[in-house]
Amino acid sequence: MNDSNSQATGDLRSSYRTVRQRSERLCAPLETEDYCVQPIPEVSPIKWHLAHTTWFFEAFVLQEFVPNYRVYNSSFNYLFNSYYDTIGNYFPRPDRGNLTRPLVKEVYEYREHVDQAMQSLLQSAIGPEIRDRVILGLNHEQQHQELMVTDFKYILGKNPLRPSYIGNFSKLESQAVDSLTYSTFDEGMVKVGMEMNGSGFCFDNETPEHQVYLAPYLLSNRLITNGEFEEFVQDGGYNDPRLWLSDGWAEKNKRGWLLPEYWSGEHAERTEYSLSGDRELDASQPVTHISLYEADAFARWAGARLATEFEWEHATRSRGAEELSRVPSDNDLHPRPALHSNRLQQLIGECWEWTSSSYSPYPGYTPLKGALGEYNGKFMANQFVLRGGSVATPPGHIRTTYRNFFYAHDRWQFTGIRLARDVG
Repeated sequence: MNDSNSQATGDLRSSYRTVRQRSERLCAPLETEDYCVQPIPEVSPIKWHLAHTTWFFEAFVLQEFVPNYRVYNSSFNYLFNSYYDTIGNYFPRPDRGNLTRPLVKEVYEYREHVDQAMQSLLQSAIGPEIRDRVILGLNHEQQHQELMVTDFKYILGKNPLRPSYIGNFSKLESQAVDSLTYSTFDEGMVKVGMEMNGSGFCFDNETPEHQVYLAPYLLSNRLITNGEFEEFVQDGGYNDPRLWLSDGWAEKNKRGWLLPEYWSGEHAERTEYSLSGDRELDASQPVTHISLYEADAFARWAGARLATEFEWEHATRSRGAEELSRVPSDNDLHPRPALHSNRLQQLIGECWEWTSSSYSPYPGYTPLKGALGEYNGKFMANQFVLRGGSVATPPGHIRTTYRNFFYAHDRWQFTGIRLARDVG
């Protein structure tokens, strides 16, 4: 192995340790009972996340590339496979909360078993195929770290005791927010996406780079605040079918939505659950935990619309918005108010921003070969794209080309609103 390859492998070993340790560090404030709860099918038990991300390395790296590797427990291939039909059958997602066994301590023992085997592998000379698999596995685990944070919040936030995950909240002085302004972007052909073989990691759904035509558009300088969304609530926004998509109106009535997820109380005494427990609703902070349907209804009420994913990406690239990117902190897991600036801001690392774009393949998209081709491509139907990351997104895990995707009714993620308008 030459020096450059040796350095690269050493960096990968370090990255592996850092990512794997962060997953366990995120779980440090939890009690054993917190690891096993599944309030809704979308929220997986925390111990399942820890085991599944471990299974990913075992199934896609160790079993494929390490001769005579000893599988920790053959039944885990059924219990902790998420959705890879090519690998075999898997335990039903809505029933993961019924898995009282294996015990939490056994899941940690499983992680240690796989980590030891992975570190041994990464101490040897590895080829590009193994390296790419490991990097994909680390990015996969970072995705689950974000899911773990949002699942912590749902698990604890639906408990009547409204317990805190990261300690008591220190009340901050609410600050005035600048009026909403819009930046103008000219029409033209623009590049979006990323080349799979370009510099840096990307998921296959971000590829290939290609050109799209954009009509002239306006994009708001910041996210919509709690205070602005409260105005929508007080103006009867949840009761006006003219503002809602047909499916959204049906979903709202079916689920009894009258407020964003985690909001409670009457207008004068509104509170919001955070990972620090209940807090007085801060009018200056970005509204979050809302569905695409609510975001779209608010945009109509405001005389605007949601941006397309390509408008968002073009604006972020062309205005250097990453200069104002948030550096996530495990102790600061609530979106922050906008700065006093008319520049585009809050594009990276506050709330995932709903776009009006359906999640579908780019022209020329080719999924990964084999079972890993199921990673993204099989979900390209009936979902919408979100951009920008959130306070729960791990450091270094977001890009301007990153395409997240959820169903229009999903609210448990840190999802927010940025408005767009047509020119003229």
